[in-house]
Amino acid sequence: MPWWGYIAIALAFTHVTIASVTIYLHRYQAHRALELHPAVALFFRTWLWLTTGMTTKNWTAVHRKHHAFVETAEDPHSPQVLGIHCVLWQGAELYRIEAKKEETRAKYGHGTPEDWLERHVFLHDRIGVVLMLITNVILFGPLGLSIWAVQMAWIPMFAAGVINGAGHWWGYRNFETADTSTNLTPWALFIGGEELHNNHHAFASSARFAVKPWEFDIGWCYIQLFCVLKLARVKKLAPRLHVDGAKQGIDIETLRAMITSQWHVMADYAQRVVQRVHREELRQAGNEAKGPLKPIKRLISRSPRFLGDTERIVLNEGLAHSRALTVVYQFQQQLQALFAERAASQDRLLAQLQEWCREAEATGVAALAEFADRIRGYSLQQA
Repeated sequence: MPWWGYIAIALAFTHVTIASVTIYLHRYQAHRALELHPAVALFFRTWLWLTTGMTTKNWTAVHRKHHAFVETAEDPHSPQVLGIHCVLWQGAELYRIEAKKEETRAKYGHGTPEDWLERHVFLHDRIGVVLMLITNVILFGPLGLSIWAVQMAWIPMFAAGVINGAGHWWGYRNFETADTSTNLTPWALFIGGEELHNNHHAFASSARFAVKPWEFDIGWCYIQLFCVLKLARVKKLAPRLHVDGAKQGIDIETLRAMITSQWHVMADYAQRVVQRVHREELRQAGNEAKGPLKPIKRLISRSPRFLGDTERIVLNEGLAHSRALTVVYQFQQQLQALFAERAASQDRLLAQLQEWCREAEATGVAALAEFADRIRGYSLQQA
């Protein structure tokens, strides 16, 4: 083959590995967002054993623990706790350390394969990667060693490093989730769709990571192909907030729609209330107030947990120059507190939501009153 042929082969092999991680390990095993035909699942398990040496139970357990303790000291690979450089360059080692903990494996690895292959074949991780090396050398000669080296580096570099590191450090956010997850790019091609990491943290059990019309998730394309071929079945998708103009009252359906799709609700609030009021206040402000008001638009919607001391000062100084934005911020905090309720009954939460809407309409802030009216039409649809 010409030189570029070997590069194409290496990229094709690594892309199959990425697809195996995102479809089989991540969406199927860790989050149960879809079902896979046993033959497809077996192919993915075998390919991952050959190209990464990872076992299903280990990867699933570590990832589930990440979601359970995201951005805390118990998170296996949080750049907010360990530092971005540590996770970027030592992500694979952080995974190995956590995967060795029997407590993690027992608590978070439930539901993963425990068959004869898992116990007697895939358990021996070094055998798999050595077999891959031998196969590459037989197929491609000495250059097979280079292809193998690329394969071995791919997941530690891009999955353990880039996604776990940069995916919680740099990028854009569609949803102000209770973590620092980001979308690295709206066109998720290179890492199988995992680039849409903020979307995934907002709706972890969804088989599709893209939520905006301009976003593209190549992993979802593969899943759709498997579905057409009767090799997969999608179980869960992210909810989509729908506004029914015919609905007039705030009822249990409204409450369920808002709780199930709270990140859509808060994104809707940020766009229709925070951004609009900020723009209006900035336009009407005098020269003295414009300086403190300009930087607080993004700070209002951010979780207080992730505001630094300097950002808190900037936010408070900006709010001091605007009664309307102060009201908007207070009502946002009240709405988030309602979502955080865990022990309250549905009737109590419904009463709180109805009271929130009544008070919002009485504030005199037009955007806030219109949002309270919009809530009446909320209902739930699958995306």
